[in-house]
Amino acid sequence: MIDGHTKLIAHLGFPTHSFKAPMIYNPWFRQQGINAVVMPMGCKAEDYAAFLPLVFRLSNIHGALITMPHKVATVGMVDRLSTTAQVAGSANAVRLGADGKLEGDMFDGEGFVRGVLRKGQKLDGARVLVVGAGGVGSAIAASLAKAGVAELALFDPNAAMAGALADRLRRAYPQLRVQTGSKDPAGFEVVVNASPLGMNEGDPLPMDVSRIAPETFVGEVVMKTEITPFLAAARERGCRFQVGTDMLFEQIPAYLEFFGFGTTTPDELRAVAEISY
Repeated sequence: MIDGHTKLIAHLGFPTHSFKAPMIYNPWFRQQGINAVVMPMGCKAEDYAAFLPLVFRLSNIHGALITMPHKVATVGMVDRLSTTAQVAGSANAVRLGADGKLEGDMFDGEGFVRGVLRKGQKLDGARVLVVGAGGVGSAIAASLAKAGVAELALFDPNAAMAGALADRLRRAYPQLRVQTGSKDPAGFEVVVNASPLGMNEGDPLPMDVSRIAPETFVGEVVMKTEITPFLAAARERGCRFQVGTDMLFEQIPAYLEFFGFGTTTPDELRAVAEISY
């Protein structure tokens, strides 16, 4: 029941028809007796700069979830930005600070990292390869650095994009070893497909799976199917792995903590979620 006391979390993006978050958050709020609602709000890119500040003028606004195409633009529109969001170059959550200032953070990578740790994979001191240095790859790299990995290898067909991410990582984490230019997975404890490869029928694999050791942990961000061709090939080699949707369910507890709603587990969220396609 939405009433005059309901806390509003705006879900800002365009178009809205693919939004899944309301079908996860809202059933959980209802189950927990929390008077809050995630509301999709379709905002086109050309209107976003004017719209975001006005949303936070609402007296019942509690925060905003930010999705495409606004994550990068948000970085320049908030007063304070977490280190993770600075390194990622994008933000997907905004809240009002105690002083009324807008605070931005990025949780795509946090969800990925929480999932990997929950599955028992050690990240502290690990060597990790991330293929894809776009929005999601940058967020994952930022959170891996925060988690204490010793070395990050970055690859993207756009070498300048990978280089810019590497520079941001080195500035924020001077002790981190960062390399670019190769997607050879040999010798890494964790390898990640953070590219769109696997979204479309006939896509090539993001890396040479025959070079992945069976003890390597493999991560995927593509959510089109649970077991993508990349994960199927890694599973054949005996690798442990994480599917794309795990990143979504794992980041929601981090969002809830950011917005002051306590926390939960991915299993509790999955149990009440009402996702439809």
